[in-house]
Amino acid sequence: MMFFDLGPAMLFCPADRPDRFGKAAERADAVILDLEDAVAPQRKSAARDALMRTSLDPATTVVRVNAFDSGFFADDLVALARTEYRTIMLAKAESIDQVSGLDRFRVIALCETARGVVAAPALAAAANVIALMWGAEDLVASLGGTSSRGADGRYRAVADHARSSVLLAAGASGIAAIDAVHLDIADVDGLAAEAEDARASGFSATACIHPGQVGAIRDAYRPTAREIDAAAALLAAAEDKHGVFVFGGRMVDEPVLRHARSVLARA
Repeated sequence: MMFFDLGPAMLFCPADRPDRFGKAAERADAVILDLEDAVAPQRKSAARDALMRTSLDPATTVVRVNAFDSGFFADDLVALARTEYRTIMLAKAESIDQVSGLDRFRVIALCETARGVVAAPALAAAANVIALMWGAEDLVASLGGTSSRGADGRYRAVADHARSSVLLAAGASGIAAIDAVHLDIADVDGLAAEAEDARASGFSATACIHPGQVGAIRDAYRPTAREIDAAAALLAAAEDKHGVFVFGGRMVDEPVLRHARSVLARA
């Protein structure tokens, strides 16, 4: 898996609110300046102007550009050319052709439509794509649905399928996968549970929409002291073993050792 250098907590910030840029960058591991859904059509030009006037660290800044066929995409690229930002998130990415012309950028392909999820393996294989992300709400809308979650707050089966599909496509190409935002800002416990599942499943990061969500995501991705000690003990026990062995009453083979190495790598 490619090393992902943007951290576990990625915070969206409307690109037409430059007054929030610095605060967002301070609070999260990476900030996503959003030219797409967070900006009304009549504010797109102002958002691009703000993008060009405000300087954040390019190493921890992502710019979400509008979809390829939105009518705003070309102007977004013109504005980006006047900045130092070279990591972009392509909204509603749906084909390899859409990312092949973006070779000047590191691209996070956002698979948030039915076509995008189906195209995830091809998108992940593109040379300039460093990560895949999935999105629940646009996905369900593209299917003609009305909500991504059931009455219990859990994702519907189709959303869970898309989440897994994007994670598998990213993993198959050795790139990172980013989990979708949790829209219920007050539901910190729900966010924490989803972020913990994301980390355990293999996601490299979780995106968020409010600074108050950053802490829960960081905590979820940070291995506990108990997890670190257990992983270290297991790997130490494996040093003089060959093949399958038993440790703490549990069968241990190479996949289990890889789990332990992942814990220590995150630590």
